[in-house]
Amino acid sequence: MLPTADLVPGVRKIAVLRANALGDFIFTLPALAALKAAYPRAEMVLLARQFHRDFLQGRPGPVDRVVVVPPYPGVGAPEDQDVDPEQIDRFFEAMRTEDFDLALQLHGGGKNSNPFARRLGARVTAGLRAPDASPLDRNVPYVYFQREQLRYLEVAGTVGAPLVPIEPHLIVTDADRAEASSVLPPIDAPLAVIHPGVGAIDRRWPEEKFAAVADALYAAGAIVAVTGIESEREIVEKVARCARVPIRNLTGRLSLNGLTGLLERAAVVVANDTGPHHLAAAVGTATVGIYWCFNIINADPNTRTLHRPVVSWRLECPICGASQVGKNCDHNVSYVADVPAEEVTWHALDLLQRQR
Repeated sequence: MLPTADLVPGVRKIAVLRANALGDFIFTLPALAALKAAYPRAEMVLLARQFHRDFLQGRPGPVDRVVVVPPYPGVGAPEDQDVDPEQIDRFFEAMRTEDFDLALQLHGGGKNSNPFARRLGARVTAGLRAPDASPLDRNVPYVYFQREQLRYLEVAGTVGAPLVPIEPHLIVTDADRAEASSVLPPIDAPLAVIHPGVGAIDRRWPEEKFAAVADALYAAGAIVAVTGIESEREIVEKVARCARVPIRNLTGRLSLNGLTGLLERAAVVVANDTGPHHLAAAVGTATVGIYWCFNIINADPNTRTLHRPVVSWRLECPICGASQVGKNCDHNVSYVADVPAEEVTWHALDLLQRQR
């Protein structure tokens, strides 16, 4: 059980800083739910990016309101990016008028985000602290090799929030479902979704292996859809060319909301370690994820009934043989390409069968 401290008295408004990518936000959902359970009458304000505001607008859940953070070095912008100091000063002046009772920093080790959190003017600050970060009122040591969901639950515990859900959970709206149905109408067969794209090539499984999984799922009676954003079109089309069965190519046809509705309908989702994979898990869909060994420590789901990580243990660059423990070489190459298609296929078929 995670350690918890006493509740902070008189809490009416909570600020939570998490201004990065989709998967990063999904990982905070258990902590946000725990905070809402601990302070059910408090307004929870997420300090995040514009896409968070668009995605969460009108969505039931622990977040009551989203405030968009301006470009700030190390928080939503690179440390060396030129920013507008006057815009930043206006932002913090507005935040101090909010009179936050709690401000939680769930945005990394705190080198840049802890000073950010303190400038919000909250009565009590809490968050992660790496060795190079300044302290908050209540701190959790930032150690890289920790499961992300539990990392943020531990921060929530410093202000009295109990461990409530063990996995992220996101409510799917009727609008999400309606958009998904307009692109792919309901079908009288189990739906399998494959998402072969990923932000970094080191976490990218080969397209021909995704195609082999698609073949097996289709042979088992599933309709197979492949998803991706427009910049991933070439990846998705290569999966389609390598597959021996018909697939539904949904590249660029769904917003994030529509993708949410589609993933909820799926019997199983097979994906790299990327945002849509974690989103699928958060809406309750069975998943098979391909992970590099370092990333599985931080990012894989906590449970195994519905979620199956398949791991690459490659530690040397496949081009130059340099160890990737510590300082990485400069080669831009996949470290998960060796994961066997047979292993991923076995888990995908097992999960498909369990959903029937």
